[in-house]
Amino acid sequence: MTDRLPLSAFIISKNEADRISRPIESVIGWVDEVIVVDSGSTDDTVAVAEGLGARVVHHDWKGYGPQKRYGEGQCRNDWLLNLDADEEVTPELAAEIKSKFAEGSHEDADGWRIMIRDMYAHEIAPAPWAYGYHQIRLYDRRKGRFSASTVHDTVRPEEGAKINDLAGIMAHRSIRSLDFQVGKYNRYSGMQVEDMRARGRTLPRTRLLTEFPVSFFKAYFVRKYRKYGWWGFILSVNYAHARFLRVAKAYEADLLGKQGE
Repeated sequence: MTDRLPLSAFIISKNEADRISRPIESVIGWVDEVIVVDSGSTDDTVAVAEGLGARVVHHDWKGYGPQKRYGEGQCRNDWLLNLDADEEVTPELAAEIKSKFAEGSHEDADGWRIMIRDMYAHEIAPAPWAYGYHQIRLYDRRKGRFSASTVHDTVRPEEGAKINDLAGIMAHRSIRSLDFQVGKYNRYSGMQVEDMRARGRTLPRTRLLTEFPVSFFKAYFVRKYRKYGWWGFILSVNYAHARFLRVAKAYEADLLGKQGE
């Protein structure tokens, strides 16, 4: 007799030794297995993950969607729970998932959206006003899988699949430090531009003027970063710069493209 749910949790990673323990520890005692798909860590990520009981498999980096699709294929259960290396299942969410499996009500839907809320290094829990977004993270892979996009890692349910929401939240520790954040959005903006150009999408040049102020307003007021005080002001500036940088890099790519004509 086991208390573990017929549920596989999987995580993609690279050089996450300082934080891979949190997502694993948040699920290791009650899911059937934890799979870590590592794309070539040079730190102690693999050792930490294996030491906590996760099964680590290597897969060269192919992009966010392909990595998660590979992770799906490594799982032995049809019901899957996906976490990122900077996320963790809160005790409330864990209790809710356990309850649904105990009752069999997890099958009331083919996939479940989870609210993922931001949490910062100086916090012990996400603030009540923390920015969050819903994503399908608990799902039956027979009814939906992650997209193959190299940039957008989103579960795409099959037509007719039923999707419901869970009440519990997942904590998202996406920022190790400001230095880390700037490097991350610099890299990601380049990937976004490559993805847009591959799809033939272009951005109007007028957004070079509007992107920063509009994005700052969105972050400071709509995402409620203002409630963090000066820290929220810093987050808003960085968010606006990240959005502006994407537009600027797209414009730069257009200029270089014309030069090569």
